[in-house]
Amino acid sequence: MTLRVVIADDEDLIRAGLRIIIDSEPELTVVGEAADGAAVLPVVRRERPDVVLMDVRMPAVDGIQATRTLMALDDPPKVLVVTTFENDDYVYDALRAGADGFLLKRTRPEELVRAIKLVATGESLLFPAAIRSLAAGRPTTDVPGIARLTSREGDVLRLMTRGLSNGEIAAELVVGQETVKTHVGNVLTKLGARDRTQAVIAAYESGFVSPR
Repeated sequence: MTLRVVIADDEDLIRAGLRIIIDSEPELTVVGEAADGAAVLPVVRRERPDVVLMDVRMPAVDGIQATRTLMALDDPPKVLVVTTFENDDYVYDALRAGADGFLLKRTRPEELVRAIKLVATGESLLFPAAIRSLAAGRPTTDVPGIARLTSREGDVLRLMTRGLSNGEIAAELVVGQETVKTHVGNVLTKLGARDRTQAVIAAYESGFVSPR
């Protein structure tokens, strides 16, 4: 199946470069572009992409607000933030808003392709160490669902923060992948998390796992 991608960036050159890279990959295709955050929603509604590459800093409506808007859809796409600076509060806020991961604009083409495919599957975390670094030093908050996790669900969440896939978690815990899939689903439900990235952020913000 070909993954459908929308590019949202206010720089023409960046959009053109990303399109060339993506369209050169047989399993990916660019189905639309947006030059600012306000234009993202109409394009997504029209094209129904699997993944949106979202510039975090755009005029009028930034990538954070645009991501929040997409998350309000009944069936939102995966959002991959593309940014210039790794240690940027904008990036962390975009992840909290519902983005599934982020990439630096200096990322190599093959890493971009891999990242799009990875967030589309949703079975592992993109750049877990970088997300941990972004969470470090932030105050803890109460996440009620954390207390409802079983011991085994807690084990699964800890392994999720390391970026392990379902298969890797299954090998670590010596259980079947379907069992892990069930545990991951329970973790997301109890934490009210849309996906693994949101669950991992909740684990850090609640102090369940220390980002240090």
